[in-house]
Amino acid sequence: MFLTNVLLKRVKSKRIMVQMESVVSGHTFNKIRERLADKLEVVRFDPWLQKECVYKEAKKVRSMDK
Repeated sequence: MFLTNVLLKRVKSKRIMVQMESVVSGHTFNKIRERLADKLEVVRFDPWLQKECVYKEAKKVRSMDK
């Protein structure tokens, strides 16, 4: 085993970008959260309905830089 393989090991980032989706209308937006945190649920203004509603985490979009 070469020494360079040990030094170049990839480290996972601490944060990830996730897609949040409205439970009512399906409107989506992206939010950054910690990798080890629980899945997000947020109450936020929905522009399609013009009122506040619950958004739940739908899927992971990408990893963020450190």
